[in-house]
Amino acid sequence: MKNVYLDNAATTPIDPEVIQVMHESMQENFGNPSSTHQFGRKAKNTVENARKNIAKIFNVTASEIIFTAGGTEADNLILHNAVVNLDVTRIITSKIEHHAVIHTAEFLEKEYNVEIDYVDVDNCGTPNLHHLKQLLQSSEKKTLVSLMYINNEIGTILPLGEVSKICIEHNALFHSDTVQAIGHYEIDLQLTPVDFITASAHKFHGPKGVGFAYFKKGYGIQPMLHGGDQEKGARSSTENVHSILGMEKALLLASASLEEDKKYMNELKSYFMIELNKINSKIRFNGKSSNLDESSCTILNVLLPIKNEMLLFSLDLHGIAVSGGSACQSGSNVGSHVLHEILSDEDQEFTSVRFSFSRKTSKEEIDYTLQKLKELL
Repeated sequence: MKNVYLDNAATTPIDPEVIQVMHESMQENFGNPSSTHQFGRKAKNTVENARKNIAKIFNVTASEIIFTAGGTEADNLILHNAVVNLDVTRIITSKIEHHAVIHTAEFLEKEYNVEIDYVDVDNCGTPNLHHLKQLLQSSEKKTLVSLMYINNEIGTILPLGEVSKICIEHNALFHSDTVQAIGHYEIDLQLTPVDFITASAHKFHGPKGVGFAYFKKGYGIQPMLHGGDQEKGARSSTENVHSILGMEKALLLASASLEEDKKYMNELKSYFMIELNKINSKIRFNGKSSNLDESSCTILNVLLPIKNEMLLFSLDLHGIAVSGGSACQSGSNVGSHVLHEILSDEDQEFTSVRFSFSRKTSKEEIDYTLQKLKELL
């Protein structure tokens, strides 16, 4: 039995070069960055050098990058800060965002009486930009728009530049959860102004438990964690030095082959779709999964013409790892909130599977998966 990993939107295997960097750091760079002696200074220098290298990739300054424990913390820090520090009293988001945004917005609504409005999305998961404009024009309240760049379940790509322009025209702050995009798509924050973005290293072959939040220069930050005033006072907690260096290496590796990797994954995805339709012509693709230009090269969400609650388990028995939706909700029996929002009641009765690829996915793995799906279907 082969072992095939097709759940890269949940997490990616750590690149061996990243492991090597982290291993060396654990051996040689154990100082606390807050210590003033030579061991602490060495650790501090490596962290700040990583911050500079990461900032360059997004065409921003190092002072705008705040290291966090991952994308969820970064989303929380940004939304919380917008309300408690930047006087935001209204958040516009969508019902298909990651729960790190939706649940944080709901908390802020309850605790701070923040108004929450949801922009309409179509059956492909694309926000209705006309409705977004209407919502922004309907109130004078200071507003934060929070819409993710790439949906983590269906892969639909947000027209980031258009949303940025709309927010600027209406004096709204703009946050985009870019966790599924970073390491796979180029983001130049000078060409496409966004006030806040987020990253999680384990989505681009880095370690788990580390990420960052980008805060556009000029926006002060009130921390959620208090104690040591690390990260220039934005986040108290001793820096996760080895993981930060691992994230830096993973991002540098991803950036060096970004277009080549995207082309390769789109070729795999296109081949997979063609062969799936050969198995059964009634197979469809959720969101804009079948559109290589408007959906992520890493995600293919497949609507199968069957009702089989055990399909994921059956694939796992054959060594194939996939997801039925967001892996963050894999222990939940409430189903995918994204698919619930965009699919008809009839289509929700059928089995949907998210296959997600990385630069390490092989055509042989795709062929093996197709063979087993043919047997199971």
